[in-house]
Amino acid sequence: MSTGWIIFIIVTVLLIGGLVALTILGKKMQKKQEESETTMRQGAQIMSIFVIDKARKKLVESGLPQIVIDQTPKYLRRSKVPVVRAKVGPKVMMLMCDEKAFNLIPEKKEVKVLMNGIYIVEAKSARGGLEAPPVKKTFRQKLQEKYSKLRKEEKEAESKKSKKNK
Repeated sequence: MSTGWIIFIIVTVLLIGGLVALTILGKKMQKKQEESETTMRQGAQIMSIFVIDKARKKLVESGLPQIVIDQTPKYLRRSKVPVVRAKVGPKVMMLMCDEKAFNLIPEKKEVKVLMNGIYIVEAKSARGGLEAPPVKKTFRQKLQEKYSKLRKEEKEAESKKSKKNK
């Protein structure tokens, strides 16, 4: 065999081995994440809060208790997290929020949420209803809309020309 074929075989074996390792690691991490989510939901309570403000802030600048920041791994301290400033009973608190719940929670409204400690797991209901934010259109969808609009205008222009010629 030539050296080119040997190199090709070695590279393909390494790539296949890497894909298998990534698949196994991904499954383990998914199981771990599902377990932590179920334990989070088991200890959660439904609470009524008044949302004052919500934003995505760096963990260090978020205003969360120092204990939370200290327990977070150092590589995640610079990442932005969804944070909600809310009035829970008589106290104004900073709460961490799940990404899905963060998109649903309206500002300056009373909301019933599923909470575990200072973490909002899920938004249940709000006065006036929970409204999902509009889904952003992809680049391809925007191009298709422009194309269909131009085609429609062309057909209208052609039909007007044909009526004028008759």
